[in-house]
Amino acid sequence: MAESIFTRIVRGELPSHKVWEDDAFFAFLDINPVKAGHTLLIPKKEVDSIWDLDEATYTALWQRARLLAGPICAAMKAVRTAIVVEGLAVPHVHVHLIPIFQTMDIDPRNHKAASSEELAPVAEAIRHAIAKAGL
Repeated sequence: MAESIFTRIVRGELPSHKVWEDDAFFAFLDINPVKAGHTLLIPKKEVDSIWDLDEATYTALWQRARLLAGPICAAMKAVRTAIVVEGLAVPHVHVHLIPIFQTMDIDPRNHKAASSEELAPVAEAIRHAIAKAGL
């Protein structure tokens, strides 16, 4: 099986607007965001399905999602940060963290391609909020 696009992003072979990483996870902006600040959180180790993660990685993924949700919400001045796991577009576990203002904000029909120029200031705002949160 070929490596996923996300593995190539983690290795720096493809560009991304990274907002955070640690030794096991990587968070970056979705290039087809539902809303500004739509962030993908992935384990660095490529695993196809969330249900195939080992227990420790599965638990750590949700812990990281919880830690990042607050700063993403604060940076985007959102009401909540929604969490979506659909896992079909890329065969690499990924959690969508989406700042929302109302329920209809997470409708996938609202996805719109975003340019690097649009994503750069959003990534900076989220990185600033993450640093302010001490992560």
